[in-house]
Amino acid sequence: MNRYVYFEDYQVGSQFVTPGRTIGETEVSMFAMLTGDFNRLHTDAEYMKSSFFGERIAHGLLGLAIVNGLKYRTDLDPDGIIAFLAVNWNFRAPIKFNDTIHAVLTVHSMRPTKQIERGIIVFATQVLNQHAIVVQDGEMTMMMKRNPQQIA
Repeated sequence: MNRYVYFEDYQVGSQFVTPGRTIGETEVSMFAMLTGDFNRLHTDAEYMKSSFFGERIAHGLLGLAIVNGLKYRTDLDPDGIIAFLAVNWNFRAPIKFNDTIHAVLTVHSMRPTKQIERGIIVFATQVLNQHAIVVQDGEMTMMMKRNPQQIA
């Protein structure tokens, strides 16, 4: 039987490092189709040759979405999470086609809620490319289950 990882099992300063994922044509095309965001920054190679970036770039929100999925490939317990409450996010540098990104999530703060069966954890999150450049960062706030044996 699997055991939940509860709010009480985390500590401020605990880190979780995701595996990497390469962002390519398929990811960008599928995200454009899913969201309807066909902005030339992401879809027009000829236009982007003369742009500030010199090439197409991935959607910023694609990076955030992928990191949100990658976090579940760490020791974070998806069954212990009740809800994703908030995101405060910065887009620092472009994610280019064929960049490989990963994230480092650090428990920044923790607090119980008024309902004793829940707690709130804020994860400071950095998204880095294969060159160790921070391309995105911010905070992800999660509502977590508390251990019933420790709150009774």
